[in-house]
Amino acid sequence: QMQLVESGGGLVQAGGSLRLSCAASGRTFSNYAMAWFRQAPGKEREFVAAITTSGGNQYYADSVKGRFTISRDNAKNTVSLQMNSLKPEDTAVYSCAADALIISRKSTDYDYWGRGTLVTVSS
Repeated sequence: QMQLVESGGGLVQAGGSLRLSCAASGRTFSNYAMAWFRQAPGKEREFVAAITTSGGNQYYADSVKGRFTISRDNAKNTVSLQMNSLKPEDTAVYSCAADALIISRKSTDYDYWGRGTLVTVSS
């Protein structure tokens, strides 16, 4: 089993920034593609960003491209999401996920999930 614990959520004004972190344990972190998903109240979970095992390639949802940056530190077993120019529509619970086989935008492809951290963006 891999354990994932997110941190860094909170309340921020529109236009502000937050940095989310996800700490992994229990498995060899560098063997897993990592991703961030989010779920807003009353909505389905949606893909935000993903990063390959080495960190060499990143993928983003169109809604966050140019504002969010995903990165990872395999020495520290962490993946981060830098969120800039936040908008009220970014309000959601953000969860990190790990996938041992492929990098994907589909939540059903991911093997392990954290509990999430709440991000609230006020207008």
